[in-house]
Amino acid sequence: MTISLSDPLSLPCGATLPNRLGKAAMTEGMATPDGVPTAELERLYGLWSDGGAGMLLSGNIQIDRDHLERPGNVVIDGPANDDMMAALRSWARAATRNGNHFWAQISHAGRQTQSNVNQHPKAPSAVKLGLPGGQFGEPVALSIGEIEELVDRFALAAKTCQAAGFTGAQIHAAHGYLLSSFLSPRANQRSDEYGGTLENRARFLLSVVAKTRAAVGPEFPISVKLNSADFQKGGFNFDDSLRVLKWLEDAGVDLVEISGGTYEQPALMGADGIEEKEQQNLAPSTRAREAYFVDFAKAMQDAVTVPLMVTGGFRTRAAMASALSSGAADLIGLGRPMCVMTDAPSKLLEGMEALPRYEDDLHLIPEWLGFLKNFQVVKAIDGFATIYWFYEQLENLGKSGKTDPNLSVFKAFRAVEARNKQILAARSPR
Repeated sequence: MTISLSDPLSLPCGATLPNRLGKAAMTEGMATPDGVPTAELERLYGLWSDGGAGMLLSGNIQIDRDHLERPGNVVIDGPANDDMMAALRSWARAATRNGNHFWAQISHAGRQTQSNVNQHPKAPSAVKLGLPGGQFGEPVALSIGEIEELVDRFALAAKTCQAAGFTGAQIHAAHGYLLSSFLSPRANQRSDEYGGTLENRARFLLSVVAKTRAAVGPEFPISVKLNSADFQKGGFNFDDSLRVLKWLEDAGVDLVEISGGTYEQPALMGADGIEEKEQQNLAPSTRAREAYFVDFAKAMQDAVTVPLMVTGGFRTRAAMASALSSGAADLIGLGRPMCVMTDAPSKLLEGMEALPRYEDDLHLIPEWLGFLKNFQVVKAIDGFATIYWFYEQLENLGKSGKTDPNLSVFKAFRAVEARNKQILAARSPR
């Protein structure tokens, strides 16, 4: 059966997404210093709701204000007061005004919390992130009691968002953040019931799923974002991922988004990390793929029936249609194109053949210094820096509803860094 981008998607819980296009989660950095959604977030998500996607995913909503992915994250780390509930409801109304779904991505940054937020972030084990520059501190291993408390916090955040009008929740267990790092034998060196075997390393995630389901009930969509692999030597690999995916299906998850990589190996951005990428036990595609994780998802789809969302690299309508028709994906995730073209889903549904690849023209290192990219560290820094350009486009959309395509990567980098410092300086003391 041929599946088109405009076809609805029915989920196991009974909810239906109006089409096969989803806005992937992208960090916004637009909350108040204390983690409350703002009018800028409402404007941004209103534009995206009008843009035609069947489902919008929020950026990271953190369950611990001392473990932000970046300054300006929304934070739900306890019972929400009246002001917080009002802000969440207003955000959800704007983000669903076109009849689409709006899901909360719930997360804890773990050891990938920057040191300007927390010099000693909690993690599965005291294994420091292998990146230069001192941006990340020395992690401290979580106690069993702290893990159990965090399980409760994930569930509370989902329940709070449900009460505010969000139509689903995604548990972030990818990209090297806390739940993802528990899955990795490289980051998780525990010897208790949360470490060692894959069953033990997945215990935290599966406990979060079970507690969240109990909190929100059977009809509220629960998704998980899962790495197909970390692409690091000794890390979470594809065979591990497939086993965890089967456990998630058994646990009653409604959708799994397939991604990959960590800060150390940023496959999620289609970029290179500091170290060589670890190859996986997967037959390579017979042709080059524009989407990074399609082959992984296709192999997974042959083993499970839970719907899969695939994000990362999709730009052409043909590649999206191929992923749907081959069974590799049930939902196509769009990210960076929607930072500039907020109505990219509508354009695709109307027949546009290809979305712009803004990233191809973005570089921190000028062309005349291009030889420096022969060094892996410089190449990785250049790749990370271009992300700031997209951050700044979201900021512009939130403030004025307009983007600045002529913005330089360097100017965007400086603007985002300055704003981060302002937000951190204005945070209320614990």
